[in-house]
Amino acid sequence: MTIRSLLVANRGEIAVRIIKAAKALGIRTVQVHSAADADMLAVKLADEAVNIGPPSAAKSYLNINAVVSAAKATGVDAVHPGYGFLSENADFADAVEATGLIFIGPKGDAIRLLGDKVAARAVAARAGVPTVPGSAGRIASLDEARVIANNTGFPIMIKAAAGGGGRGIRIADNMADLERHFPQASAEAAAAFGDGGLYLEKVVTTARHVEVQILGDGENFVHCFERECSLQRRRQKVWEEAPSFLLPAAVREKLCASAVALAREVGYRGAGTVEYLYDEIAREFYFIEVNTRIQVEHPVTEMITGIDLVQEMIKVCGGAQLSIAQKDIVARGHAIECRINAEDPSRNFMPAPGRIETLKVPEGKGIRFDTMLYEGYSIPPFYDSLVGKLIVWAESRDACLERLKSALEGLTITGIPTTVPLHLALASDESVRRGAFHTRFLETWLETEFAGLSGKTAEVA
Repeated sequence: MTIRSLLVANRGEIAVRIIKAAKALGIRTVQVHSAADADMLAVKLADEAVNIGPPSAAKSYLNINAVVSAAKATGVDAVHPGYGFLSENADFADAVEATGLIFIGPKGDAIRLLGDKVAARAVAARAGVPTVPGSAGRIASLDEARVIANNTGFPIMIKAAAGGGGRGIRIADNMADLERHFPQASAEAAAAFGDGGLYLEKVVTTARHVEVQILGDGENFVHCFERECSLQRRRQKVWEEAPSFLLPAAVREKLCASAVALAREVGYRGAGTVEYLYDEIAREFYFIEVNTRIQVEHPVTEMITGIDLVQEMIKVCGGAQLSIAQKDIVARGHAIECRINAEDPSRNFMPAPGRIETLKVPEGKGIRFDTMLYEGYSIPPFYDSLVGKLIVWAESRDACLERLKSALEGLTITGIPTTVPLHLALASDESVRRGAFHTRFLETWLETEFAGLSGKTAEVA
């Protein structure tokens, strides 16, 4: 393995996570940061830090030239992009490797191929992975969209071909909706991704969102089982679990095998996630997309398998073979992750940056808190509101839910409101405890079951 020093091209909790993984491998770390992030925890933990620009992400974390220049100036061997920002930018991966450095992730060509949702569907089809009914490729016009919608039926989802992270999506329940949303979706996609291309997918009613963690070294490919990610608000994941607790064993085997087949089809390198919709009634799954990076929710997989995914991706991108074979990967127990955001759930989840007055983290068996916080830290207002992830493991899902409630009650963050009250309510909800939910569940639940929180303080005291 050729990597002796590594630059972290990200911020927040994932930057902390990468630095800790690198240090465990004996790797020197360099942390880039904007002017607003000079005091963040990752800067304090890294061996060296470099200011790459003003608070605006476009002028710092999204500035390819600034990041690559910092990597060259500090003499690192590799660059880890984390998630978000430039993590799935093929041009960035190419720019890193053009300087003779290693990009911790797939090659630019693979990112480019899998990042185009339409092209990725074609790859999935070649690998024998079932896809959601819809358009065979990009939609050239609204007239073509009308024909496909009539054949597929409503409701139908209009999706950005270059989209991701739940953005660039509109749902049409009828033809009038399609005609209204189509040009809006194209304009939104062009503004967000620089590509206005669209495609259509049939909406699978009350589907579950299930994803498979894959690892590859370009020649060998494995899965690390699946995660359940159906609790979502505005198509953004809120709560994740591993494994998917209601997945029949035969379906799990087919699902995970299909993800490995797709990885093999493109010669995948690094850690990635293959995302699916699962129709619980029909017991059928459909490919959605591939995320060519480490996921926010990767810790639940680490908790049930014992595999350090960040270390593994560093090693394989540094030239090592996968250190594990499929037969050696065993899922044990159950894990749940709660995304802790600096948001006020009593005020429609309004972002609430500010100064951390008190931070007390619960300790004990099966409890992990990945965070960017420390007492006295002031969260800047320029970036995503995620400040930490509380991950809990136990031998069974029921025991995990009980441990999660106790851990949430023991997590003290003062100075800002957080989404801890949301997770406490979810952990106690009967439908959630039974696993009786789907991708549309949380939006309705927030308006009904959780509405009683309005007017109360969301700050954990």
